[in-house]
Amino acid sequence: MVEMQLGGLGFDPKNMSPIVLLKDQEERNFLPIWIGMFEAAAIAMELQDFTPPRPMTHDVITKIITELKAKVTKIIISEIIDNTFYAIVEIQSEKDENIIKLDCRPSDAIAIGVRSKVPFYVSESVMLKAKMVNSEKDEEETKKFKNFVENIKPEDFSKYIDKR
Repeated sequence: MVEMQLGGLGFDPKNMSPIVLLKDQEERNFLPIWIGMFEAAAIAMELQDFTPPRPMTHDVITKIITELKAKVTKIIISEIIDNTFYAIVEIQSEKDENIIKLDCRPSDAIAIGVRSKVPFYVSESVMLKAKMVNSEKDEEETKKFKNFVENIKPEDFSKYIDKR
């Protein structure tokens, strides 16, 4: 497993689909994951510290886990099959230290992970299949992409957030 950090949210410049970008500690390897607009908004809201008047689904899930005397311990991007990413939300019971692994869409797992402030991991096999490498040869393209991701703001997703 490779520990990754949330590098940011952005839009695919080709089709304007939302992307969540994970990066390794050295910022040499990046993992772009295309996600839905509503999931991107849920992640952006948490990153912005925006609290909606009513809890969002990911907030409810996190609260249920806490109320059941458990905690999210990590998020794992576990597989990629036919260009579809798979994730696991790992939950540990405080009572008996039992570990539960829940299959989850990566976007939902990441939304839960940012709320729970837990580390993100990516399996080696996913990294081999889907990573982008920050290499000297692709330096200009990498700079453009990194600049694009670094300059996207959570408020860019605000039109997708229900502020009732």
